[in-house]
Amino acid sequence: MKRHQKQAIIRDLEKKMVLLAGPRQAGKTTLSKDIAKEFSSSIYLTYDHIEDRKIIQSGSWLPSTELIILDEIHKMPQWKNFLKGVYDTKSDYQKILVTGSARLEIFNQVGDSLAGRYFLHRLLPLSPAECEKIGKSYTLDRFIERGGFPEPFLTKELIDANRWRLQYVDSLLRTDVLDFNNIHNLNAIRLVFDLLRAKVGSPISYTSIAEDVGIAVNTVRKYIQILEALYVVFRVTPISHNIARSIIKEPKIYFFDTGLVKGDDGIKFENFVANCLLKHVHAKIDYLAENYSLNYLQTKERHEVDFALTKDNHIEMMIETKLANHNIGKGLAYFFDKYRFPSYQIVKELKHERIDHDIQIVKASNFLKTLDL
Repeated sequence: MKRHQKQAIIRDLEKKMVLLAGPRQAGKTTLSKDIAKEFSSSIYLTYDHIEDRKIIQSGSWLPSTELIILDEIHKMPQWKNFLKGVYDTKSDYQKILVTGSARLEIFNQVGDSLAGRYFLHRLLPLSPAECEKIGKSYTLDRFIERGGFPEPFLTKELIDANRWRLQYVDSLLRTDVLDFNNIHNLNAIRLVFDLLRAKVGSPISYTSIAEDVGIAVNTVRKYIQILEALYVVFRVTPISHNIARSIIKEPKIYFFDTGLVKGDDGIKFENFVANCLLKHVHAKIDYLAENYSLNYLQTKERHEVDFALTKDNHIEMMIETKLANHNIGKGLAYFFDKYRFPSYQIVKELKHERIDHDIQIVKASNFLKTLDL
């Protein structure tokens, strides 16, 4: 299936090298090969394959190659120096597309800088907004049940989606984690992974997880950072700027694959919304160069709002998620009364949209399909 970001990537390839990052099996390879069709000659090389690795290391692609696609190149020692050399010596007509299932941007402080030589694009799982753009039918129930990764989302049978997920997790924990860092206790990181699946939407206590698993607190932090770097989970941190008493420091953890979440439909729905909002934030950053972030609000007294979209460290919008309850959440009402930020309660099952004390109560389907992507 086509992806909405295709044309934006092609435009950026005319200007600089493009780094295309995102979770494993989010569709990067498929999108890259689709983009390759727009060029007269191209080559796709992955560092995971021995024969391709030899070609990459020697730079022995044909001089006439118009598009060079390098996959998983971040696994190459001194990969940034290598890319810098390739980019600085390429012919003017040659384009370079670099893809990877790790957060390529986290390597900015390793080796020589690539600053000024690339644009970053992040390909995340499908969302209602993207489905609207590409004309793909969907339901919120399907997203919540299967997540937005293309294969489980598009497959006809639910059992096939579940089989994909088992293989996906096994590949992440047995291959990607070991490739990414020197992990000696694979069982411990799997336990951390499983605990996080049951703690979605709640502030995370590193100490509590460390006690449950029997490892050091710093090891828990390291393992979560690895899962973040591999696009397995993402953190939503509390915001305190200009918000008195919003002093809870613990992050909340969400999964890029909603199908991995253990919990009731309300928790899965919240995780799904978090994915849509993160995709919106990345679009603001990657395509509009705007300083957006996704946060949440919680006071010492446990007044909480699920999400806050912030721009330049100022809250632009507060968002509360509800599966079916149309009554204004107490936390949202508290923060709105105190600060008057634009506020939305998005509800999956809602008959009538309305405004209650200047807080908009809207159908999730209507809200999510209008987000940037």
